[in-house]
Amino acid sequence: MTRPHTIDEAITRSLEKYFRDLDGAPPNAIYDMVLRAVERPMLEVVMRQASGNQLRASEMLGINRNTLRKKLQLHGLL
Repeated sequence: MTRPHTIDEAITRSLEKYFRDLDGAPPNAIYDMVLRAVERPMLEVVMRQASGNQLRASEMLGINRNTLRKKLQLHGLL
C-alpha cells in the first residue's frame, strides 16, 4: 500500500519540474510565483468548505477576516 502524497511533496516535484523546464534560463520571482499558485486554490477550497462564510473560512485558515477579504479580492474571488 502506498502512502498518499503530501502537499509539500507535490510542491517539491512541481518546483523541480519548473527548474528542469527552464532549460538554462534564469529563474525569476519564484517566491511570488509559488505563493500565487498555492494561495488561490487554497482559498477556493476553504471557501467551499466554509460554504462561502468568510468568518468561518478565516478561522479555518487562522487569519483575520479582513486579511481573508483582501486575499479574496486580490484573486478575484469575491
